[in-house]
Amino acid sequence: MVDQAGKDVIIKARGVSVQFGAKKILENLDLDVRRGEIMGFVGPSGAGKSVLLRTILGLNKKQAGTIEVFGIDYEKASDRERLAVERRWGVLFQHGALFSSLTVLENIQVPMREYLTLSPKLMDELARLKIDLVGLAPDAADKYPSELSGGMIKRAALARALALDPDIVFLDEPTSGLDPIGAADFDELIMTLRDTLGLSVYMVTHDLDSLFQACDRIAVLGDRKVLVEGPLSKMLDYDHPWVKSYFHGKRARTVVLDDDAAGRPRPNGAG
Repeated sequence: MVDQAGKDVIIKARGVSVQFGAKKILENLDLDVRRGEIMGFVGPSGAGKSVLLRTILGLNKKQAGTIEVFGIDYEKASDRERLAVERRWGVLFQHGALFSSLTVLENIQVPMREYLTLSPKLMDELARLKIDLVGLAPDAADKYPSELSGGMIKRAALARALALDPDIVFLDEPTSGLDPIGAADFDELIMTLRDTLGLSVYMVTHDLDSLFQACDRIAVLGDRKVLVEGPLSKMLDYDHPWVKSYFHGKRARTVVLDDDAAGRPRPNGAG
């Protein structure tokens, strides 16, 4: 699929509506996610960011609309087609969602055991490669989640999301709970993985630094739909009360001033 800008679209949502009981969360939502980009999703609490992510993954039922991933309508797909799609994505849920009774190595091997037929030795080797890929020390392999710091949990969960060498990774609040240095390091890791592995990244976040530094495009959810999507420059120019407050508020100005002082370019030349 190719959009009007000539970009390869790997997620295409049209007219998506989701509600729980009588409460409408999303209504007639349209969205495109392009290959090779880091796309950030932001919006007020309760706007439906995580609901949309879970709906794309098939974890929430939608009442209307279509969602195509890699050109396949997941809801109407055969079991074989669904399996093929699931092997091409990886997910980092909020707070990591690691299995507490499994070591880091064993957590990373969970997708391998579910979707692949590999020898234990090969799975060990592949899991250790993923541990190295996300910047964890080799001895992290034998640690349990309770023995990890917050930053290590995020990296271990990312290693599990990368277990099957996916084309796209879904990140739900990946820097929440991290200190500013840890969050910045995680953003750098995501950008490096995107560039070296050719990943597409779908990132739900409230972190202004992540939006300003890492994202190629941003989608703002509000009023049960995508209010605006595009590069950061479009967010800064968009005339909507919440968008203006978020991207021009005191915290946003601090991020801009810090970037300007450090001489760091922002995505798409915004600013």
